[in-house]
Amino acid sequence: MKMQWSLIFGLIFALLIALFAVINVDPVQVNFGFSIVSLPLILVILSCALIGGVIVGSYGIFRQYKQQRKIKSLTAELTKANEKIAELEAANTADALAESAIPGGTTTFN
Repeated sequence: MKMQWSLIFGLIFALLIALFAVINVDPVQVNFGFSIVSLPLILVILSCALIGGVIVGSYGIFRQYKQQRKIKSLTAELTKANEKIAELEAANTADALAESAIPGGTTTFN
């Protein structure tokens, strides 16, 4: 459900940007530092929105990759810990059986 709302808000935002860009079609001067270019404002608005989307998307992909690596390492650590627990439980069971097999051994009840 959260993904659907994100998609709806994204589409509404894209529609607002497109509407804003269509209203502003006058040519403007853009200074790139090494050159000055006259472009329609609609191209400037849409290109800035596209560049912003690429930056946000790249950050999201990087963050997801980082989280997947963390999940993979934690899963490996959990598997190793579960194996160690099983090994210790087996050793504890073997020790308990060995103690109960000793004649005259004392047992305590809690």
